[in-house]
Amino acid sequence: MIKVIMLMKRRPGMTISEFRDYYENNHRVIGEKYLNGFAVKYIRRFINPLIDRSGNLTDPEYDVLMEVWYPDEETFKACGEKLSEPEIAKEIREDEEKVFDTRFMRSYTVDEFESEL
Repeated sequence: MIKVIMLMKRRPGMTISEFRDYYENNHRVIGEKYLNGFAVKYIRRFINPLIDRSGNLTDPEYDVLMEVWYPDEETFKACGEKLSEPEIAKEIREDEEKVFDTRFMRSYTVDEFESEL
């Protein structure tokens, strides 16, 4: 299993509520359209800040942690090729600019280790 995570911040001037609404009702649909047939999971984990050790509640550095799970390396690469097609890449990029502060987008693959408790 290949898991890709992306940390993303909402566009300046957009409220948390506006961000989540746009993501779930617009950007998610684009993601599903192109991930379908490649990914086995597409998860959005919206971040809710907690009071810090000083008693302050601050705006989170990121607003969402997105996960996309692929069954294997070959499928992951094939999806990357599809997403790189000029018209698809343009559609995704234009929508990202409506919702994300793209300067803060970060992507990673992860290796997981789970403890049995």
